[in-house]
Amino acid sequence: MLKTQTAIVTGASRGIGKSIAFKLAEQGMKLAIIGHSDEIHRTAEELRNKGYDHVIAFQLDIAEENQVNAMIQDTIQAYSTIDLLVNNAGVGFFKKVEETSLEEWKQVFDVNVQGVFVASKAVVPHMKNRNSGTIITISSDVGRYTIPNGAAYTATKYAVQGFSGSLAQEVREHGIRVGTINPGMVDTYFNNSEQGTADKEEWLKVDDIANAVVYMASAPKHMLIDEIVIHPLVQNYPIS
Repeated sequence: MLKTQTAIVTGASRGIGKSIAFKLAEQGMKLAIIGHSDEIHRTAEELRNKGYDHVIAFQLDIAEENQVNAMIQDTIQAYSTIDLLVNNAGVGFFKKVEETSLEEWKQVFDVNVQGVFVASKAVVPHMKNRNSGTIITISSDVGRYTIPNGAAYTATKYAVQGFSGSLAQEVREHGIRVGTINPGMVDTYFNNSEQGTADKEEWLKVDDIANAVVYMASAPKHMLIDEIVIHPLVQNYPIS
């Protein structure tokens, strides 16, 4: 169902975003992958080495509207259409409120909220013209409850939930589907932690999230899956 369609994946240099890019490429999708560092070009090369030739990489700041708008136009010029946007780029840290600087607060909102807003806003006119499209944002289960020492990160995920719900209502008459995937603890790069360490053995894997993206994006056109929540099966995990 996704074969020959085009997807944009933000935060695709490594971790969850990289896994999503590979899973969508396996489905036969053409890709535009976005990253903040030059590592995004290495990910693109890995995809091409696997035989996925329809890959273009953009190194940019996802919170900068001009850069994102230019990326959207370049993607349309390269592939003619954009069928799927996956807002995956995200950052986070754990600190008490009184220890969190305004600069840190703004940084996490720039990527986690403004980035979602800018990319979604940029792609909606194209999807409206086609009367078709899917926007999926990788959020978090902390967008459903609160945690100590995570006020900034948690606030961004609550914001994303509200934004996605409102956007879904605005664009559904145009055949555009908007949803979020809200995972619990994922074995990925986060808050300066590494992927694949022993202490994360029971956590969700990046492929779990990528498979959820494929499932949501592959739903029949008459169906809207507005939210998927995934928790690791570990004892005493807070399930909302």
